[in-house]
Amino acid sequence: MRASSTRRRGAVRTLAATAAAALVLAGCEGHARPDAAGENPDAALKVVTTTEILADLVRRVGGDRVQVDPIVPPGGDPHSYEPTPRDAEKVTEADVTFTNHLLLEEHALIKTVDANARPGTPNVSLAEASETYGANVIPLVEDVGLDVLWLGLRVRGDGEARGATRSSDVLLTATDVTGPGELVAYLTGSLGKPQKYFDSTDGFSAADTTSLPPAAHTHLNWAFTEPGVYELTLQGRLDTGDGAPRPVGEGTFTFAVGVDPRTVADKGDTVLDEGHTDLTVNIDSGRMSAYTDLRSGGKDQEEIPPGDVVVDVPDRALEEVPREEAFSFLGEPGEEVHQLPQAVLGKHVHGEIDPHLWQDVQNAKAYALLIRDTLKKEDPRGARAYDTGTRAYERELDELDAYMRQQVGRIPADRRQLITTHDAFGYLADAYGMTVAGFVVPNPAQEPSADDVEKLTRTIDNLDVPAVFMEPNLARRTSVLTQVAEDQDVEVCLLYGDAFDEKTRHYTDMMRHNADELRRCLGGPDT
Repeated sequence: MRASSTRRRGAVRTLAATAAAALVLAGCEGHARPDAAGENPDAALKVVTTTEILADLVRRVGGDRVQVDPIVPPGGDPHSYEPTPRDAEKVTEADVTFTNHLLLEEHALIKTVDANARPGTPNVSLAEASETYGANVIPLVEDVGLDVLWLGLRVRGDGEARGATRSSDVLLTATDVTGPGELVAYLTGSLGKPQKYFDSTDGFSAADTTSLPPAAHTHLNWAFTEPGVYELTLQGRLDTGDGAPRPVGEGTFTFAVGVDPRTVADKGDTVLDEGHTDLTVNIDSGRMSAYTDLRSGGKDQEEIPPGDVVVDVPDRALEEVPREEAFSFLGEPGEEVHQLPQAVLGKHVHGEIDPHLWQDVQNAKAYALLIRDTLKKEDPRGARAYDTGTRAYERELDELDAYMRQQVGRIPADRRQLITTHDAFGYLADAYGMTVAGFVVPNPAQEPSADDVEKLTRTIDNLDVPAVFMEPNLARRTSVLTQVAEDQDVEVCLLYGDAFDEKTRHYTDMMRHNADELRRCLGGPDT
């Protein structure tokens, strides 16, 4: 999956859930090398990061002057990790906190960091601030190739003029629906469990609400139990944590379900029948819209007022209700409902910029420079040590970058194709001359269909790839990929994306493994 671009800004503190007593740490000179998993009592600074990858970068820059504690545990997924009270306490004890953000981390984790970072201590979003240090950022571009519209929800704007921060919540509530049947918008998690967002089967109430961070986007299934014309009204509200949520837009959207949308649309209306569209609230302008790439053929997106669009839900979108009891809200097993699919299995809340910057080693250098300057400002007595540590690490990263280029360069050009379970490798592909060719995209409402398997099989066969790639921390999401790979007699290989494991504990080791694995599995002159 890859979406179009406007940068997220800012990391402003806000009030939120968990609080703990702040501890005052005394700065001191220290020389003991900090253990990645232990205490360093001689450290001048206590640092908390969200992920292990960021923690490793801080340790390499800070050396024995820092004690670093990541929040997401070994092998954990920062996209879904839910923080604990102990995590909040860690933040209150920190002199410096580093997040990646650009919506990489689960929103609850960002809220915990922002709510508990002590006043006056640096709270740095590395991905968002590293561009001034030379980092290259690239847009996400979502292209799943569905034969029906891909419809999601989105928040545009940062809302700074309205008091919003990255920890704010934007609430989207379904307040009314008309039509011949029921409407249910729901998400299917990576383990197949559905979560209802809007459900008209028992009438709409305050419970028919979902929330997104500013500048975020998510994917949903949209199911309709009977053919006909539906009108859905959505209301947006901004919750900054300092009082009652404030309205930021409202709109009514028309759906043509199993009927010719041209008979529903007025002159001048746009029929949304392919590509990617989100029902969107813009918290800067206070307006609701359909944010769509239809007219540009997927290259750019535009905002169209709700009253000027008709969403097409054609008969080819008919799906059978799964037999699992969890999906009984859709009807009896085997009954057909019209459904615009979620397209990508699991919860995917993300922004418009790819947050996985570290997969380009030059971006990791930019992170290191930003970390250095942050530590120097907070601990001026250690400035020389931080400069020395960073220069040594820069040399190591330059060697790593050259190694990446060398290894990938030995792969035949027609084999530099990445088929993975998770869209974490766009920067690797962009920096080292590869192509992101495919993902596992089963129909989220049921077990993967024969058509789903056929699409992935066709991609592997057409590109003649010798291998596909999974991540160690996402092994539960690989059943389709591994089955198709077995059927096509291609190898399943391992790439590290968002997390370490028990075998790999350092960023440089992780990236060297990725380079070696790409060359080994995709082929080269000496393999």
